Amino acid sequence: MPDTPRHWLQLDGQVCAVTGAASGIGAAIARSLAQAGARVALLDRDLAGCEQIANALTAQGASALAVACDVASEASVQAAAQRVHAAWGPAYALINNAGLLRAGGLADVSLDDWNAVLAVNLTGYLLCARAFGAQMRQAGRGSLVHVASVSGLTPQTQSGAYSASKAGVLLLSRQLAVEWGPQGVRSNAVCPGMVRTALSAKFYEEPGFEAKRAAVTASRRVGEPQDIADVALFLASPRAAYVNAAEITVDGGMTSMLMDMVPRPGFNAT
Repeated sequence: MPDTPRHWLQLDGQVCAVTGAASGIGAAIARSLAQAGARVALLDRDLAGCEQIANALTAQGASALAVACDVASEASVQAAAQRVHAAWGPAYALINNAGLLRAGGLADVSLDDWNAVLAVNLTGYLLCARAFGAQMRQAGRGSLVHVASVSGLTPQTQSGAYSASKAGVLLLSRQLAVEWGPQGVRSNAVCPGMVRTALSAKFYEEPGFEAKRAAVTASRRVGEPQDIADVALFLASPRAAYVNAAEITVDGGMTSMLMDMVPRPGFNAT
C-alpha cells in the first residue's frame, strides 16, 4: 500500500469511536478519522446531528455509524459499545470528547450543576474508557485519546466544575496509561485552548472579541476544531505507538504568553 498521507497513519479499517461527535471538535475528529480510512462510530445525545454527519461521510465512501449515547449513563455507554462491536468488532481507538460547561463561581454554583459537569466531563470519560477499553484490552491493543482543556492546567474562573473536571481528565488519562499500558492500551490527552467551538461561539458575536483573543496567543489566531482533530488523529493512530501518558497542549502558544502580558516599556507592545 502506498505511503500516502491517508495510509501513513495506518488507520485503514480500524474501528474508532468518538463521543460528542455531533458538532465542533468531535465532528472534526470524526471526519478526520473517516478521511484516514477508519470506520467511525459517532456517539452523542444528539443522534440527528450524528446521523447528518455519518450520512455525509457514507456518501463520500467512508464507513460511519451514528449511535445515540449519553456518556453520563453507564447503561447508555455499554449499549453504545455493544452496538459498535456488533457492527464492526472490537474498537481500536476511543476519543473521549463529550463535554459540558455550567457557569458559576465556586461560592454559589449549584450542586446539581457541579455534579452534572463532573458526570459528563469526568465520569463519562471513565465509563467510555471502561466500555471500549475492555474490547481493546482483550485484543491486546488500543488507543484512548481524551480531550481535556488548558482550563485543566490553569483555573478558568466562574466556570463551576469545568476546570476541576478537566484537571481530573488529565490524571485519569495518566492512570489509565499506567494501568492498561501493559495490556497494549495507550492513553493520552489533548488540551485545547482558544478554540472556536459551540461552547464559545456566542462570544465571537461581540465586535473585536476575536482580535482580543488572537492577541494573547503566540500564533496570533484563534484555533479551529480541525487544529485539535489533527493532533487527536495522530495520538489515536499506530504512528504514536510509543506516546503514552502524554498531555499535548494545542493553544497556539497561549500558555507561554504570561510574561508577555506583563508590561515592559520598550520591550513589548502587549
